[in-house]
Amino acid sequence: MHTTVAIVGAGPTGLLLAGDLAQAGVQVTVFEQRSGASGLTRAFGVHARTLEVLDARGLAGELIETGAKVQRLRLFNRIRVDLAGLPSRFPYLLITPQYHVERLLEQRAEKAGAQIVRGATLTGLDQSADTVTLHLGAETVTADWVIGADGVHSAVRQAVGLPFPGQSVLTSIMLADVRLATPPEDVLAVNAVGDAFAFVAPFGDGWYRIFAWDRRKQVGDAEPVTLDEIRAVTRRALGTDFGVTESRWMSRFHSDERQVPSYRSGRVFLAGDAAHVHSPAGGQGMNTGLQDAANLSWKLAATVHGWAPAGLLDTYQAERHPVGKLVLRSSGTLIRLAMIRSTAGRRTRDTIGSALMSLPPVMRRAAGILSGVGIDYPDAPRAADRELRDGTRLYEALREGRHVLLTDDQNQTGYDDRLHLARPLTPSRRATLIRPDGYVAWEGAAAQTPTALRRLLGPPD
Repeated sequence: MHTTVAIVGAGPTGLLLAGDLAQAGVQVTVFEQRSGASGLTRAFGVHARTLEVLDARGLAGELIETGAKVQRLRLFNRIRVDLAGLPSRFPYLLITPQYHVERLLEQRAEKAGAQIVRGATLTGLDQSADTVTLHLGAETVTADWVIGADGVHSAVRQAVGLPFPGQSVLTSIMLADVRLATPPEDVLAVNAVGDAFAFVAPFGDGWYRIFAWDRRKQVGDAEPVTLDEIRAVTRRALGTDFGVTESRWMSRFHSDERQVPSYRSGRVFLAGDAAHVHSPAGGQGMNTGLQDAANLSWKLAATVHGWAPAGLLDTYQAERHPVGKLVLRSSGTLIRLAMIRSTAGRRTRDTIGSALMSLPPVMRRAAGILSGVGIDYPDAPRAADRELRDGTRLYEALREGRHVLLTDDQNQTGYDDRLHLARPLTPSRRATLIRPDGYVAWEGAAAQTPTALRRLLGPPD
């Protein structure tokens, strides 16, 4: 069997990549170790920038219907992060289980023509100058390109020998899916008291997920979790256990901070948790992986189709590795603040944090990093959604998976396979080229457009 692009891992990152590549006319096959779709979930938060990414694929509206919106996040006792002022159509955090995201992305990928093969375990990988061979048990598959989106224990990363330096931050984090006699008044309930923290989020079907950590009991991941433990830690952290009545699933895990030095090894790329993992604080894990996917997919499609400018694939590392590092740093700061043990230390944290968050520039920066809306690339700022002259929006135009050129000059020809022409709401002598992932590739005088297009999109057909 041969496929142009092989993706290992059918989580959110791999499925978004598959849908984008298939929509772009690239043959893509996803290999997933699980034999069926998982009903379990770790991620619950979909941040504003990720909703923009999904909006550019026509999925945001349906996903929003599955969840609840949170515009103000409480961190610890007195620190608040206000998302309501984000410069986005989605100025909030959407609370919805990860499996809703996976369901929509899988439907899109299969509709676009991606093939998903389940029950396929990667046991080895070899690559030459022009092909990659994947060993999947007794089966052998060749591909022009491979993407490892197979999580923290990535078999792809191990097969190519890339290191994964870092450290464990938290051990013995307890997870439990429970029913509550008295649900929280707010959508989310979260707090830390030095030797314990708890986080409670709704599935939307009457069940709730509790994340809990107890400094007093640090045991291995295999140690069973009891409802009494969940109740006790939740009461210490939140002042109540909300009347936990029953559980359908409980487990433990540990949280690491790790990042691979290079997201690429020859014809093999890493994305999502295969490339970077961090603490669950801030809920940025799935979001960062999806944005990795949006960055890589169009660049790889352009390379496959032969019009990518020299070095385009290398910009995946240049743009996304610093973002992964930023997320490790920001989530690591949050979890270390949550773990401050002394009462005096926690009071100082809350006093200083509350004062800083009262300053508008600090609040905007914090909300921008947490939501992803405030993260730009050095040569490509994020393109905010905007109304177009025909009554549609920029992110609707991006749903074709092509670059969008905002210009009054509609006579650019020879780029129909990679460019969508649209008129800005207000007539202008300038032009703006938006990348398929929603970042500005170029902006300048309209007369300079042909030169810019040739440089960024290759020669016209």
